[in-house]
Amino acid sequence: MNIFAKKPTAKEALRESKREMTNATRGIEKEITTLQLEEKKLVAEIKRTAKTGNEAATKILARQLIRLRQQIAKLQGSRAQMRGIATHTQAMSAQSSVAVGMQGASKAMASMTKTEMMSDVIDDALDNDEAEEETEELTNQVLDEIGVDVASQLSAAPKGRIAGKTTEDANSSSIDEMEKRLAALRNP
Repeated sequence: MNIFAKKPTAKEALRESKREMTNATRGIEKEITTLQLEEKKLVAEIKRTAKTGNEAATKILARQLIRLRQQIAKLQGSRAQMRGIATHTQAMSAQSSVAVGMQGASKAMASMTKTEMMSDVIDDALDNDEAEEETEELTNQVLDEIGVDVASQLSAAPKGRIAGKTTEDANSSSIDEMEKRLAALRNP
């Protein structure tokens, strides 16, 4: 045994085990075939000795036939066990492959869950922005209903320095306009 050889992988070990099982099964089947041929020859010889009337030789040959048949039955049992072991080994390998696949699937599921959680956090953050937008829209709608139009007041407001009198006139005219609007809103 080479102590410096690398350890075989599970797949390589399975392949080697399967090869050995197949070779052992073939060897047993060859033995069974040769014993069955011997059995046919022995049956023919028993018939010949029985025809000659040699009872002692016939009994001896019959015992040999019984032992031969027992040996064939044992070999067939061994062959069945070898096939069972090979099938069991194959099933264990398949089970191991499924376990590896399940590990990969669980890692993928964990990754997907993490991604989903991050997506939910981002969606929640964006929902807060949407809530602020909705609040601003609602505030603007309420202000519009009341008759306060902040944007129009700002655009109508004079820019730069204006003489004192014109400021008062502008203020009074804008106040008059606002009072007219308020009255219009009160009396539809």
